[in-house]
Amino acid sequence: MSRVFNFSAGPSMLPESVLQQAQAEMLDWQGSGMSVMEMSHRGAEFMSIAEQMKQDLIELMAIPANYKVLFLQGGATGQFSFIPQNILRGKTKACYVNTGAWSSKAIQDAGAYCDVIVSASSEDSKFTTIPNIADWAIDQDAAYLHYTSNETIHGVEFSEIPDSQGLPLVSDMSSNILSRPLDVSRYGIIYAGSQKNMGPAGVTVVIVRDDLIGNVAKGLPDAFNYAVQAKNDSMLNTPASYSWYLVGLVLQWLKQQGGVAAIEQHNIAKAARLYAAIDKSALYSNPVEVAYRSRMNVPFVLSDANLDKAFLAGAEKAGLTSLKGHRSVGGMRASIYNAMPDAAITALIDYMAEFERTH
Repeated sequence: MSRVFNFSAGPSMLPESVLQQAQAEMLDWQGSGMSVMEMSHRGAEFMSIAEQMKQDLIELMAIPANYKVLFLQGGATGQFSFIPQNILRGKTKACYVNTGAWSSKAIQDAGAYCDVIVSASSEDSKFTTIPNIADWAIDQDAAYLHYTSNETIHGVEFSEIPDSQGLPLVSDMSSNILSRPLDVSRYGIIYAGSQKNMGPAGVTVVIVRDDLIGNVAKGLPDAFNYAVQAKNDSMLNTPASYSWYLVGLVLQWLKQQGGVAAIEQHNIAKAARLYAAIDKSALYSNPVEVAYRSRMNVPFVLSDANLDKAFLAGAEKAGLTSLKGHRSVGGMRASIYNAMPDAAITALIDYMAEFERTH
């Protein structure tokens, strides 16, 4: 069976060369006589894998020395609760911007630990835009300002880093981390699940500025305490070691592509081609304001929703999988992360054109 083009929002398509290397090293990693998934996480072999992964991420994102880089578990969803418990630092309020489903979930979970101030929201527009940053209501007594840089479900993405007006800036970057260059020094915390642009599910990256750790809420378990995890090199407990290994391979692949600046140009070109095909069509449309369209997740709807099932069935037969939109918004969604090749975009555009011609 030939491989399909997987447009899933996550777990997502991985670079084929990464899968081939993992396959080749499955039984014997570099002469060790064992698989990575069998290694002791304290052994010299795995420690070398872990250190290389961390250094590659630091290099790719140009992470300053005054930040801790953690590889945890629990997904970005877990961080919705762990972030306020780690960085409220005695304060009772935090500011959040609501631009879609995932920022809404972050707001809900944070509400158990602090008073959440919704500084801006695009809910009235059904999350098809981003509120003007100049109009955000930011409380200077808040502990931090949180936003989701790319909304996977609604296909809305920030094109610039918002001004946090002096508050530590916190961002969920699960679906666009490593897709464009970023000034990490403007953030207090960046966090992301690995299952979209970094590898398989199982790893949660947390990049946290040194001054924000060490003053946690009473009762926070050590496993979720950034200071404790930093002291233990993210190995307070046995990590998701094989997922770490695969993340490391993806980071090495990204370096081979020319790094984040090079992959951004590739992402811009891929997204532009797909949006152009949608915009010139009489059958397909994208609801997001053009300035805020995501490069990673491209939602679109058919003018006749009765054709949705036929469209999806035909796409599956053509080897284009996981194009069904999230159940909360319907329609279609093509997630085109870093590893999505140009050939997949061409195949999707060709299929969409043929479907439109025959329907």
